[in-house]
Amino acid sequence: RCQRWVENCRRADLEDKTPDQLNKHYRLCAKHFETSMICRSSPYRTVLRDNAVPTIFDLTSHLNNPHSRHRKRIKELSEDELRTLKQQKIDEDFERQQATQELNESNEQNTISEEGGEEQEEKTVPLTLEERENKDYLKSLFEILIVMGKQNIPLDGHGVDELPEGIFTSGNFQALLEYRINSGDEVLRKRFEMTAVNLEYCSKTQQKQMLEICESCIREETLREVRDSHFFSIVTDEVVDIAGEEHLPVLVRFVDDSHNLREEFIGFLPYEADPEILAVKFHTTITEKWGLNMEYCRGQAYIVSSGFASKMKVVATRLLEKYPQAVYTLCSSCALNIWLAKSVPVVGVSIALGTIEEVCCLFHQFPQLLVELDNTISVLFQNNEVKGNELKEICRSQWTGRHDTFEVLVDLIQALVLCLDAVCSDSSVRWNNFIAGRAFVLSSALTDFDFIVTIVILKNALSFTRAFGKNLQGQTSDVFFAAGSLTAVLHSLNEVMENIEVYHEFWFEEATNLATKLDVQVKLPGKFRRAQQGSLDSELTSENYYKEILSVPTIEHIIQELKDIFSEQHLKALKCLSLVPSVMGQLKFNTSEEHHADMYKNDLPNPDTLSAELHCWRIKWKHRGKDIELPTTIYEALHLPDIKFFPNVYALLKVLCILPVMKVENEKYEMGRKRLKAYLKNTLTEQRSSNLALLNINIDIKHDLDLMVDTYIKLYP
Repeated sequence: RCQRWVENCRRADLEDKTPDQLNKHYRLCAKHFETSMICRSSPYRTVLRDNAVPTIFDLTSHLNNPHSRHRKRIKELSEDELRTLKQQKIDEDFERQQATQELNESNEQNTISEEGGEEQEEKTVPLTLEERENKDYLKSLFEILIVMGKQNIPLDGHGVDELPEGIFTSGNFQALLEYRINSGDEVLRKRFEMTAVNLEYCSKTQQKQMLEICESCIREETLREVRDSHFFSIVTDEVVDIAGEEHLPVLVRFVDDSHNLREEFIGFLPYEADPEILAVKFHTTITEKWGLNMEYCRGQAYIVSSGFASKMKVVATRLLEKYPQAVYTLCSSCALNIWLAKSVPVVGVSIALGTIEEVCCLFHQFPQLLVELDNTISVLFQNNEVKGNELKEICRSQWTGRHDTFEVLVDLIQALVLCLDAVCSDSSVRWNNFIAGRAFVLSSALTDFDFIVTIVILKNALSFTRAFGKNLQGQTSDVFFAAGSLTAVLHSLNEVMENIEVYHEFWFEEATNLATKLDVQVKLPGKFRRAQQGSLDSELTSENYYKEILSVPTIEHIIQELKDIFSEQHLKALKCLSLVPSVMGQLKFNTSEEHHADMYKNDLPNPDTLSAELHCWRIKWKHRGKDIELPTTIYEALHLPDIKFFPNVYALLKVLCILPVMKVENEKYEMGRKRLKAYLKNTLTEQRSSNLALLNINIDIKHDLDLMVDTYIKLYP
């Protein structure tokens, strides 16, 4: 067929070309084909029938065109002339090759490699036209994927079940690709002008491959900064659902070149039910896939709910066994009391926390419900307006993450129940069916005695750690002095454990009084009674049941968790916070950081001079000028102009700064977590993609399209 096309076009110069060469490098205008031979789908896409042959040629039009009459005619060359031309071309090619070779040789002589000049750079081979076109085409595809990621556009458009049978519709990727073609993207138009209408331009497999490369290249930009910084900490957030599969969001903390503490999102890790397998995969992903050296990891923290807490503890333990300096700590973004409650291994606590989140979410989702709640609070607290206004203010915030969440809930529960009851029993059309239905379900959950006794016991058990936890999220000096108060906190909790009978009696009485106020019957949980099937012990009271099933395990868990999370190493590290000048001042400059800094000795540039340097550091601040204020945070200390004269102090502050328990002072460097929350909130579960999520969350990270294209060509030649 190619031969017939060449003959009909009267192109004798193409007769020696192979069909493959003709197909790749030559095009014929659609005007030369009969209309019956063409299937048109759009102005930019023309599909020919299999037996199409060009037949329409106007070989006389140039005679009537005055501008073309005087064109030079093509002269037919004799054999001698052809031979001369060929020889000239051969000579020219030889001269060009010689010149290129000489140029390459001179470049090689001038090139010295960074390693010492022994290795020579590889010769850059010029790209062929086909290779250049392929690169431009791939670049266009990557540009579309990056736009989709940054704008949070899912790959798929309509689901198959949304469309009538036989109707073909393109996904979002294909739609954007067609839009670019129709907007004049010549590279894409050339590539797809021969493609049938109902075929995908880019297969799902290819899209997945390209997305993985996008994700990897964007992540590498952050990881390169982490490696340059040397020391880092790993933090994971709560397990999330990505298109039906559970994943762990992973963030990394490090101090960048500008001395700023940053917390960046670096990807999702598929969650495993078996904690040992999860620990292995977690380690493998961080070290082998992401290329971080765990020898430089100085902290690890995991924010998880009850079902996952014990498993993540196994991960922490396994990492500590391999890397003793990767201290297991609390995360600054989570209040200690909420962290402790989420990790209590009691099903009832997990259910109660889920209910609290749903209640908070419903009221924030519908502002008119908040107005209704305000009115209810005003009626209930008309004799104590100050308390009422305080509760109204709290309701407008994310109160489920506070240190005193359970105290707030006990104060609010009556107002919440009355408000929800009013909504679900309202006979007018003021509330839609969804709001009324959710109000009914949540009101029933809040008026379950199991829920009431759970929140009252949590409120009382966690009251011993409330001030301690609040200090951990306070100023640097608060964190330093909190570390010293842990012994007193544990002493109080041990005293509660020894006298649990007495404490539980008071707690249960409070729960009973609250239940009476809400007109809720005091009884054993229905699921427990059903499970006994008539063999229920007549002597088992609700009070004893909740003591054994809730109070005792909760107090035991809190004591053990505090011991685990505030290990000897962790406390030593927090004692080093006396390096911060304001803390030093509060201690009358009588500090001894060198005793606690032993654990970081190998991280220091000049460990032998540490003692002398610390002495100079203390003298500097003790005898400062009257108008000079003491820096109050690590952030301020790291940004001091003369910190470079104290290399060991700088190194110590840098390592202390990245501990997950220390808060990120500058909010703009904590955007990774906020953007992660925003992505999860704004994206439907089935439309989430771990690849696109990374592009969306790291929207401000630069991307190198050429690197992405080159990587793709190498991996999928």
